[in-house]
Amino acid sequence: MMRTPFRWWTGLSPRRRILLGGAGLLLAAAGVLAGLLASRGQPEPVAGAPGAVLLVPGYGGSTSSLDQLAARIRGTGRTAIVVPLAGDGTGDLRVQARVLDGFVNQAIGAGSGPVTVIGYSAGGVVAWLWDAEYGGRGRVGKIITLGSPLHGARIAAVGAAYDPGECPVACQQLAPGSALLTQLQESAQARPPWLSLWSTGDQTVQPPDSARLAGAVNVSLQSVCRGADIQHSQLPTAPLVVGLVLRALAGRGVSAPAPGSCASLQSLGGA
Repeated sequence: MMRTPFRWWTGLSPRRRILLGGAGLLLAAAGVLAGLLASRGQPEPVAGAPGAVLLVPGYGGSTSSLDQLAARIRGTGRTAIVVPLAGDGTGDLRVQARVLDGFVNQAIGAGSGPVTVIGYSAGGVVAWLWDAEYGGRGRVGKIITLGSPLHGARIAAVGAAYDPGECPVACQQLAPGSALLTQLQESAQARPPWLSLWSTGDQTVQPPDSARLAGAVNVSLQSVCRGADIQHSQLPTAPLVVGLVLRALAGRGVSAPAPGSCASLQSLGGA
């Protein structure tokens, strides 16, 4: 009796063995993946369900800067959650990515479809880290970043060089060329649809086009509304930005705004 399975297998043609062996490997791989997801506590998004929107604050972790944008998103019928970061929001960005992952799991576990993550300033780097280290693709529908120093900010480099004791871990990680940013930039991992918005008038993130990300839809606000005067702190509340965010949330993917859409986007985002 113990030899029966072996005899059955050897009795098959070589082609059938290959087909059955390949199917078995696929099933095994699927089982391993399911086991890994379960072990990491990652529930699967509900197909067809609206996706929650998670907003990640910038350096320092102030949630008030995103409250107005979250309220506008809730006004469209979507769930919007401003993520409170660990500590004072100046600690290790990898810890902040872990915090974000917990909120993503909580939202999906409550019945959300693929989430949207909006990262403001350093919160965009947190979103990038989360996507890279926690398997965001498949759980996130799109990522939107606002004035995010995805290639670092000069002010962080100055702080790290001038007085390292006054430049916390997140500050050091946001310096151009840091090990964390280099690792992210060298990653070949596929990313979800991504919209990166920034202002050429940003005096905090220098250079402002540090927000530009390969493979993303990269949009400077002045390319939409010529001469728009929007500073870094105004990014989450400026009507143009709010309009662009609401437009992106209403669509399936992400795309650059059409020429001549300045007035309509400002009207959409106006209070």
